Amino acid sequence: MRKSTFEILHRINYLGAEMDALYHQASHKLGISDSAMISLYTVYDNGGTCLLSDIYKQSGISKQTVNSAMRKLERDEILYLEQEDGRGKRVHLTEKGKSYMEKTAARLYEAECEVFSGWSDQEIDMYIHFMEKFNDMFRSQIDKIGKIESGEF
Repeated sequence: MRKSTFEILHRINYLGAEMDALYHQASHKLGISDSAMISLYTVYDNGGTCLLSDIYKQSGISKQTVNSAMRKLERDEILYLEQEDGRGKRVHLTEKGKSYMEKTAARLYEAECEVFSGWSDQEIDMYIHFMEKFNDMFRSQIDKIGKIESGEF
């Protein structure tokens, strides 16, 4: 017998909140704020440098939160920003920043890799497939919400 939509959403929302809490716990254990971790993680995931705009586009955190984290990391001499073509800025790590990243974001990344090393290729492909499917379908529902609110239905 299939569970009710309420039960399904309740379980999914709980698991999402639990995952957020685990990432928060990891950041706390590594002595770094959530926003700084997410920002450095994105830089790490992009090979050690990226555009500032890549951080908020890829991480899902707001421009204001990213900018605040970047200012603190600049003050702590972890990174610096360099003007890129046009209005963009590129994030670069200092030597101190490279060492700091190895102690923080790289460790989190390695922990995730360790988790996935215990999964089969099929499990990983299924996980990615269902995440993409959910995002695509949910994006469509969000678009409908905007149309209903604006009277375009």
